[in-house]
Parts: sequence; C-alpha cells; structure tokens
Amino acid sequence: MATFFGEVVVAPSRAGVDDEESAEEGWEETPEDRDIRRELEKKRYRPREVDVRWTLKSGMRTESSADELFVCSKLILAIGHNAAAFLSSFILDSVCWEVVGAVKLWNEWCRTSSTTNVLPTDSFCLFYRLISDPTVWLCQCSCYVAEDQQFQWLEKVFGCMQKEGLQVTILSTCPVADYKTQESTLTLPSPFLKALKTKEFKEQVCCPLLEQPNIVRDLPAA
Repeated sequence: MATFFGEVVVAPSRAGVDDEESAEEGWEETPEDRDIRRELEKKRYRPREVDVRWTLKSGMRTESSADELFVCSKLILAIGHNAAAFLSSFILDSVCWEVVGAVKLWNEWCRTSSTTNVLPTDSFCLFYRLISDPTVWLCQCSCYVAEDQQFQWLEKVFGCMQKEGLQVTILSTCPVADYKTQESTLTLPSPFLKALKTKEFKEQVCCPLLEQPNIVRDLPAA
C-alpha cells in the first residue's frame, strides 16, 4: 500500500520466486506446472515443434514429402472458436466432407501433441476435403498457435500444397471492443463483417473493407 502519492509499489508476484521462497510459502509445483516450465525452457533455444499429419484413404497417417504436393484450388481457414463453430454449423454439417489431415502441437494453451487422434473438441486443428471436388479444402483451427509456432505452422501446411491457382480465404473474429472507429460501438450491428484482401485478389469483395488503423493479429495475420 502506498504511503504517499506517486510512490512506486511492487505488486506481489510469483515471477522470479526461487525454490526456497516457494517452500517457505508452502507452495508445491504441480506436474502441469513442471510441463509448462520445461516447454518454456525449450522455447528459449528452439521453436516448439508443429506436427502436421495427412490422412490417406487407407486410414494411415503419414508425413508428406516435398514432391507430393496436394492440388488445391480453394482453401478456407476458420481460425478461432467462433469461426470454427460457423463452419461446423453451416458448412460441415453434412457427409460431403472427409478429414484429410490434422495439426498437433504443444504450448501453454494447447496440448494435442501427445494425442493419437485429434478430434473436434475445444482445442483442435483439422483439415477437410470436399468429396465431390477434392481441390476444395477447409481447415478448422480452434487451437492456440503460439508466436514461435506460427511460421512453422504456415511453412508445413502450405509447403504441402501447390501455390499456383490457390485462393485462400481466412475467417477469424475479434471483440467489438477492439474495433477502432469514430462511431460509437453501441450503434454497430453485432456481429458485423469486414474484409482484408491482397492485391492479387481481383474478385468482388462480399463486405466492406476493414478501415485503418484496425489490424489483424496472430495466425490470421501470419
């Protein structure tokens, strides 16, 4: 508690607490805490591994090689729980799609690296292919991809696909409170849709463009 105005008061924190101080306070490290600490130590020296597995028709998973590129004309990436739920409700709710791959990784908020199968749960990343047109792909990614894993995620996923003629559409969400506008956010319809596009995209955009200074973050930005 400050004794005079302007005094700098250090808030209590466990950051930097050594083992002796922890023992004195009666705090015991759980197995989960040890796993997180061990993975954070690895992050200091190398990026944490991202494992991309593609499923063949035989049902076996295999690592794809550089000379076996998938032919894909359209890829829709739904990143985040809301976007993934949108795909589940309005697009994937049919037997027209088949699972063709999954991404497994480990970080502070996602632990699918040790699972044998990645299923549509609270934290998953699955790829689907349209049965009637195998060049149309969807991806549901509701797992958190850490900063040191984003480039590796992109490199391994898009490194397996032919780039020529590939159109990528990304769906993501953010809180209305993060939207920067001169209008009052209370008068905005919720939810509302905005778009960003590259100069290579020549088709008509289905909604208004995102205004400056708004930005996209994390994996959608990457």
